[in-house]
Amino acid sequence: MPLLFQRAHKFIENETPVAPPFPPMPVIVGAPRSGTTLLRLMLDAHPELAIPPETGFLTLGPKFRGTGDELRQQFFRGITNFPNEASAWPDFQLSEESFWLTLSQINPFTVAEGYRAFYRMYAARFDKPRWGDKTPLYCMDLKTIRNLLPEARFIHLIRDGRDVALSLRRMWFAPGKDIETLAGYWRKFVWTARKAGLNHSDYLEVRYEDLILNTPETLKQISQFVDLDFDEKMLSYYTRSESRLQEHKGRFRLDGSLLITQEDRLNQQRRTTQPPDPACIGAWKSEMTQDEQTRFWRVTGGLLKELGYKA
Repeated sequence: MPLLFQRAHKFIENETPVAPPFPPMPVIVGAPRSGTTLLRLMLDAHPELAIPPETGFLTLGPKFRGTGDELRQQFFRGITNFPNEASAWPDFQLSEESFWLTLSQINPFTVAEGYRAFYRMYAARFDKPRWGDKTPLYCMDLKTIRNLLPEARFIHLIRDGRDVALSLRRMWFAPGKDIETLAGYWRKFVWTARKAGLNHSDYLEVRYEDLILNTPETLKQISQFVDLDFDEKMLSYYTRSESRLQEHKGRFRLDGSLLITQEDRLNQQRRTTQPPDPACIGAWKSEMTQDEQTRFWRVTGGLLKELGYKA
């Protein structure tokens, strides 16, 4: 029995023991290119915790309707075909048949228990008792996830928006190339997550810069937040990153056309196969023109300043 569950049990004399709550579930959020995959792989290196590639399907929770088998089938189709334009299901390396069999054994069926069944199945692939999630877009949905899975513990990874913009505008999924678009995109993610998270006990802000420069201390803080004993294996995450990233399959649209190759997806995360690199911090000072720096600050200066980043 994991230590967490031992601590969760409460015994009252002459009464039936109270069932333990669900263990805290780390949910990593942050603007894209803020280091969320890096943090995912660090936590996933822990012997007790498994974190899958990005899911995105927790946002579907409030949209499922009905009861019993109708709800169960609706849930199954929604999860295994999400997103509709290019399903991510192959990334998780779970068979649809096994997933359906697991869902069919949940009685009464609820959406929350359906989600827990998915994460439990994924963690079981690695013989691990606990699970989490890492999906940057969940910055927009903290309240939805909180209501759906009360065990969620949000870890908001924040990186200097100027470094985020430099990294993001090279990506196929960038919202645009101009500095104002990139600045507004970063601000929207960070501001929305902070608005929903601050003053909630299930929310922790972590700076990317601290994760890179003070890795052990930062991981110990995160481990404590999710009631997980710190393990040195998290510091050597990069020795297994390449094999873990093999889950990132090529994505195909419904018509069979290729959206992105597996090689391109792996190249996006190549830095996670190396130890933390301080060179990733403050690149904007030399790689952004003075004009771009001024324009970025004009859009996001208030938030950057509030977060402690300097002009």
